[in-house]
Amino acid sequence: MERGRAVFGVAAAAAIFLSGCQLRDSGDNLTNGKVLFSQECARCHTLSRANATGVVGPNLDAAFARSRVDGLGDSTFKGIVHQWILHPNRNAQVDPKTGKETELMPAKIFEGKEASDVAAYVAYAAGKPGKDGGRLAAAGAQQAQGTAEEKNGELDIPTAQLGLAYKFKDATASAGTVKIVSKNVQPNGHNIAIDGGGLDQKGQVVSNGGTSEISVDLKPGVYSFYCSVPGHREGGMEGKLTVK
Repeated sequence: MERGRAVFGVAAAAAIFLSGCQLRDSGDNLTNGKVLFSQECARCHTLSRANATGVVGPNLDAAFARSRVDGLGDSTFKGIVHQWILHPNRNAQVDPKTGKETELMPAKIFEGKEASDVAAYVAYAAGKPGKDGGRLAAAGAQQAQGTAEEKNGELDIPTAQLGLAYKFKDATASAGTVKIVSKNVQPNGHNIAIDGGGLDQKGQVVSNGGTSEISVDLKPGVYSFYCSVPGHREGGMEGKLTVK
C-alpha cells in the first residue's frame, strides 16, 4: 500500500478492468487478508471495516466509494489493488501539512497468496458501509479501550496488537515524577510521547517487543500521550492523561 497521497476513481478502475486485470479466486481468505492488511497497511491507510485510520496514504474507502456506486464490483477492485501491491507508484509524494516527501510503499510488500488475500479483502471492504460480521469481525486493527492507571510512579500504556492504537484510550496519574512505559508488540515502529502543561517529551521508537519510555514531572492538569512517528497521531494514536 503506497504511503503517498493519491486519488483513484472510476477512470483508473475502468482502465484496469478493460486491460483484463480482473482477478477471481474462490480460495481467497478474507480473514487472513484483513489481518495482513492491519499489520502492514493500517498505519498508512484508512479502511473503516478494518478499523484502519492511517492518513499518510490514500483513504481506500474514498478511493472506491464512487466506483462502487457506479456499479463496478469486487473482482475489478481486487485487480486494481493487486496491481498496487505488486507495482506501487514510485513517484515521491509531498505531505501537504509538512511540505516533506512521504515514504514510498515498497513494491511487493505482499506476494503470492498473501497479496491475493489482501487484495480480496480490500476489494470486499473498501467504500462499503457497515461493519464486518462473523469471523471477520474479530480480525483486524484494534481500538483503544479503558483507562490506564499509574501505580507506584509507573504508568503502563502498551500498544494494541494491531493498528494505530494504544491498548488504552486514556490514563490517570498522581502529580509528581512518573515513568511512562509503552511496550510495542507490533513490527511497525511506535513510541510514547507526551505534551501539554509545558511538556513536550518523546521516547525512543521501538518495535517487535521493544519498550519506549519517558520520565516526566507531572503537575495537576490534562495532558496528551501519543505516538510521534509521522502520521500516527493524526491517524488516532493518542489519548488523554489526567493528573490529579
